[in-house]
This record gives sequence, structure tokens and C-alpha cells, in this order.
Amino acid sequence: MAVELANLQRRVPVSLRRVRRTAACALRALGRPGSLVHLTFVGDAQIRRLNARYRRRARPTDVLAFPLEVAGPSPLWGEVVISAETARRQARRLQIPVGLELDLLVVHGLLHLAGYEDGEPGEARLMHERAREILEGARGPLTTRLWAGLLSG
Repeated sequence: MAVELANLQRRVPVSLRRVRRTAACALRALGRPGSLVHLTFVGDAQIRRLNARYRRRARPTDVLAFPLEVAGPSPLWGEVVISAETARRQARRLQIPVGLELDLLVVHGLLHLAGYEDGEPGEARLMHERAREILEGARGPLTTRLWAGLLSG
């Protein structure tokens, strides 16, 4: 298993050691311990451009996932791009540490690589429940504020 990290923004401190640990735990939980993933942390301006280009939505988002798996023996699974600025805003709104929000977004992005979707309420619920299982396996019981709005409805 390899997790390659790039922090291309400077406004929000990101513990690369922590997110690497979270990603490794998630990869094991998803049955992909030998996979290579790239995690890239950017600001809102850059994720807005990526979101506009690849999803035709000209606004910031918290996480984008790009499956990059190819036929053959390559371990490359994909890239997850996270807006650290959006993560900080979401963490403040929920009154949780930004590191915990970043952990959630790392797991969320890896779940997208695994084929989970969150466009429909039922799919979103399954995805958020799986994220909770993975994060609590990595970090132990977590504050209910993290799940506010994710598991309701």
C-alpha cells in the first residue's frame, strides 16, 4: 500500500502523517491494501476549477475522486483531491477539529474510488454509514457532530 501526498495550499494546516494513517486504514477496510492512491490538498480556487472542468459545476466542493485504475499489473487506484479551505469551513460549522473533517473527506474520496455514490439519498446513507465504520475503526468512537445531517433522514 502506498499513499502519496501533496499539499498545494498554505491556508489550512494539514497533518500529512495523520491523513496517511487514515488512508491506509481505509484502504485495508476496503480490501485494497496494495493499492496506490494520491491525496492532494488544494484551496477553494483550485478545486472550483477542477469541479467546473470535470463535473461542469463552477463552485467549490469538498472532495473530488478520480479513478485511475488501468488494465495490467499497476497498483495505481486513483487520486483524491480535497479542498482544505472547504474542510475548515465545514469543521467550524460542525464544531469539530479540522483534522477530523479531513479524515472524513479522505475516507469519502476513497469510497468514491471503491464505487460508492452519494447522489441519491439511499446511496448517500450507505456511503456515510460505511465511512463511519471505517473512521471509527481507525479512530474509535467519534463525536456525533461529525455525522450531523449525514446519517439523518
